[in-house]
Order: sequence, then structure tokens, then C-alpha cells
Amino acid sequence: MDHDAMDVAEARYELVISVDARRSGEYDDVDKPRMRARIYRVLEAAFTHAKVARDAVHMEDRGDGVLLAVAGRIAVSRLLGLWLVEVHENLRDENRALRVPLGLRVGMHVGPVRHDDRGISGRAVDLACRLADSPVARRLLDAERADLVLVVSDALYEDVVSSGGKFIEPAHYALARLKIKEGEVNAWFHLPGRPAPVISAGDPPPAGDRPLAPDTPPATDPPPASDAPSASDTPSVADPDPRTPGAHYTVHGDMSQHSDNVYQQPVHIGRITEQRKG
Repeated sequence: MDHDAMDVAEARYELVISVDARRSGEYDDVDKPRMRARIYRVLEAAFTHAKVARDAVHMEDRGDGVLLAVAGRIAVSRLLGLWLVEVHENLRDENRALRVPLGLRVGMHVGPVRHDDRGISGRAVDLACRLADSPVARRLLDAERADLVLVVSDALYEDVVSSGGKFIEPAHYALARLKIKEGEVNAWFHLPGRPAPVISAGDPPPAGDRPLAPDTPPATDPPPASDAPSASDTPSVADPDPRTPGAHYTVHGDMSQHSDNVYQQPVHIGRITEQRKG
């Protein structure tokens, strides 16, 4: 087997980053190239400032976004911390001159990635892309009028984010349970520079799901017992997950199956920064 064939056969554990532009279909043929140029300026400047070598980053064009894989020798905490801060600040600078600001959805997951002459593939790639394209990410970006929303997988949150680090604040992430055709996954949502977002409840969870608390109490008295909806129609209240200060919800979307992609590389964790109030 030649060297190239071995590279395809052997998966490398890498950080996969999917970047999508908000409402890219609304850009016309004149504005779309400008939008794409802005995305690349934002990302490449962030890699430079975060001191991530260009040869450590695989980058694929996706028309209205970019797909990236960062080599395992780069600390994941640097991408979740300093790199993300730089992306956010660069994006804000770009948007100051725009009548319609550019919004980015960023999905991240670490797992086995296979490289070939045409790009990268694997369940880790699929999951990162689905997180960035999830309905919750789309709704948050619009509802909060944010420049950027980050979505990380549950494994990435547990292995890296939850321990904190420089520019990483676990309390500023909110958990949502995403229902997919093949099962369910947890995902963590973050708006850089802001407290943990409040994620609105989607459709009621199916029977057997972990019950989740609603945003607000009902505005009227509960109906009589004979008229009350069954447990399968409405979510019931349970103890909140200790990992996040906000309520958790089950929401419905269309994502690919993911399981057992666990980060296996050593991760550098810096000091825990003081959590900002508000």
C-alpha cells in the first residue's frame, strides 16, 4: 500500500470546524463573492493572531462557508479560546461598514478524520457540519441579533470546555438536546462576549425523554384534571443539569447519526478566567 492510500485508510484525530454564513441564499451574484472574501479574511487573520501555523489547517471552500480540520498537534483550547475571540472581533470589524451584517454559525467537534485528494470525510466531519446548520443555531443567531454563534459537541464540551481555560468560560454555554432521525445528541451553544443564551423550547420531547423545564410558568390556572394534557403531550419539570445555569430543552432537527467519536489527544488547559456577571 502506498503512502497516499495509507493516509486515506488511517483516520487522524483532528478538530473539525464548520463555518456557515447566515442567509447566504439572500446574497446576489455581486455580493456573494464579497461575502466569501470577508469570511476568509476573518478566519485567516484569526489563525495568524492565534499563532496557528497554516500547514496545521486543512481548509475547504463550501460556497457559502468553509470547512476546516486542525491538526492534533494544535491545542484545542487555543481554538476554543484565543482563535474564537479573534474570529469574533474580526467579524465585528467587518460588520461595522456593512448595512446588512455578516453572521456566522460555527460548529466544532473532535474525532477521526480521513483525508484524500478531494478533502476530508468521516462522522466527525458530518457532526460538525450538522451542528453549524442546526435549527437552534439559526434561530439563536437571528433572535439574538448576534454576529457569531458557536455550537460544540457534547464530547468536546466535556473534554475541553468544561475545564475552562484562557478565554473559555463554561458557564457561558447552554445545552440543547437535539432530536435526529437516528437518535439524539447533546450540543452546547455559545454567543461570544455574552452570557449563556436562553434556548427556547421546541416540540415536546417524546415519551421516555429526560423531562425539561419550560421558560416561564403558565399564564393561567391549570385546566381541570379531566382536560389536562397527558405526560406524552407536555414536558414535565425535573432537576436541572448541573453543568449549565440555563434550562435545557429537547428540540427537533435533521442531523446525521453520531456516536463514539471521543477526543483522544492530550489537551492543554490554561488558567480559568474569572466569569463575567450579567
